[in-house]
Amino acid sequence: MNPKIKKILKEIVSTLLIVFVLSLVVNYFRSPKLDSNTLSPLEATLIDGSIWNSEEVKKPLVVHFWATWCKVCKLEASNIDTLAKEANVITVAVNSGSNEEVKAFMRERGLSFRVINDKEGVLAQKFKIEAFPTTFIFDSSKQLSSTQTGYTTLAGLKARLALTH
Repeated sequence: MNPKIKKILKEIVSTLLIVFVLSLVVNYFRSPKLDSNTLSPLEATLIDGSIWNSEEVKKPLVVHFWATWCKVCKLEASNIDTLAKEANVITVAVNSGSNEEVKAFMRERGLSFRVINDKEGVLAQKFKIEAFPTTFIFDSSKQLSSTQTGYTTLAGLKARLALTH
């Protein structure tokens, strides 16, 4: 292999590794520290009018906090939508306006995941959300498996979910 190409590839790999490690460190410090690692009983009305109850969850669950005004959330929304078609996902739109405003946001982007509208930010406070988006993954016994703050790829979400029992 050409020594120049080898050097460039080494620099790229080193840079990617540094970025990856830094993102893990940043995620660790930005992740909310919950009072309990067990998902509390929760019942909520979704924007479509149906009722969602955490007590009925019998398989791993992704709880995703986002906002219509969050630029990173907009970038990540299609990842969440794709995952929601394959896995148990509930999302929480925080301080994002009325149900109709959230529905309009979803329609404009062709999104269909389930949404709890947290108009006043009450659920966000309960989960100690300080940054958007924030994603929690709970296992089938409702124990916290992982937390991700900030953008995450579909592959990253699927990998975290696959590691959850």
